[in-house]
Amino acid sequence: MQVDLTGGYYDAGDNVKFGFPMAFTATLMSWGLIDFGRSFGSHEEEARKAVRWATDYLMKATAKPNTVYVQVGDAFRDHSCWERPEDMDTPRTVYKVDPSHPGSDVAAETAAAGSIVFRDADPAYSKRLLDRAISVFEFADRYRGPYSSSLHAAVCPCYCDYSGYQDELLWGAAWLHKASRRREYREYIKKNEVVLGASDSINEFGWDNKHAGINVLISKEVLMGKDEYFQSFRVNADNFMCSLLPGISNHPQIQYSPGGLLFKVGSSNMQHVTSLSFLLLAYSNYLSHAGARVMCGGGGSASAVQLRRVAKRQVDYILGDNPLRMSYMVGYGARFPRRIHHRGSSIPSVAAHPARIGCKAGAAYYASASPNPNLLVGAVVGGPSDATDSFPDARAAFQQSEPTTYINAPLMGLLAYFSDHPNPAEWADD
Repeated sequence: MQVDLTGGYYDAGDNVKFGFPMAFTATLMSWGLIDFGRSFGSHEEEARKAVRWATDYLMKATAKPNTVYVQVGDAFRDHSCWERPEDMDTPRTVYKVDPSHPGSDVAAETAAAGSIVFRDADPAYSKRLLDRAISVFEFADRYRGPYSSSLHAAVCPCYCDYSGYQDELLWGAAWLHKASRRREYREYIKKNEVVLGASDSINEFGWDNKHAGINVLISKEVLMGKDEYFQSFRVNADNFMCSLLPGISNHPQIQYSPGGLLFKVGSSNMQHVTSLSFLLLAYSNYLSHAGARVMCGGGGSASAVQLRRVAKRQVDYILGDNPLRMSYMVGYGARFPRRIHHRGSSIPSVAAHPARIGCKAGAAYYASASPNPNLLVGAVVGGPSDATDSFPDARAAFQQSEPTTYINAPLMGLLAYFSDHPNPAEWADD
């Protein structure tokens, strides 16, 4: 059969549409608008358009019942080329999950958060998103399994689901509970809390592992006095926050560079910085509204303002308050990454070079020491290569120089809030 899969986002600097990180990107953009919509001011409509570009695609990818189209493009063939999207001639292979080839992880969170974003702006669209999210979640729950088992050769190692699909089922149920207010999703979380690992106090949050996000999202219900049953989620959220706080954290996976950057060993560190900072800010606001503090054990505690300050410090670092005095956002400030690992940015535009630049011909631009001719304004790259605040401004260092949608998505809400509340002295410590 034929299916329309136009639209959506490439994940990073290549020409492949990966559904797993795209769904997370849409959810985090949506969460930023849900929690900090007023702070977006005149930019709120543009932010909604960015969400809709993703949700429109996700609606197309889930139009066939019990089927989710999860990827467009052959990652291995694509990564062997360096060419503009306009010249792309690598196979546009389409990969899907269905009852015989399950993918609970990639299906579970689709569109639920987006339905909240459009609840007032476009009620009819909001309802379509929610209805689709409900049906796709039912598919994800009925036919359980990780998509990286069904499609291992296509999606690994790029976007393997290393943490399992269980966290996505709870994550999806939590968003459906928030979006629909249906009791069945509360009961689902209650029934599956232990089975699906909600008790796991894991200080991870990103496109693969949703545990910390689940705890923070559900904790809002507890802090608002709406659901004491979920107190364990708040305990986990508190433990997670304590693991991130300098001077309090003794978690072996969390460290701070000499310049103050939150650092986790692995690739593309800024994905951790923006995602974890977003949770710090979101939770700080929930605490403020409840007049509560983070309880860190041993008699220690932290205020909402302390969490907010840590998040603000990370945003400041990204924008240039760091030992290198450079912004990690392209186009922001006097000094920023000039040789980012991004095909469309590094190869001359079609306007400047109308003739086709083939798969291997682009290698000359990849290897060039010259700055990229096209600025991908606003993109945030992977950032420092280790915990010493160093940064190689080189395309080949893709773990440091490649931008991704899931680095930028959490940053939207952070930037909106801190631009609207720039003075820490005015942050009320409730």
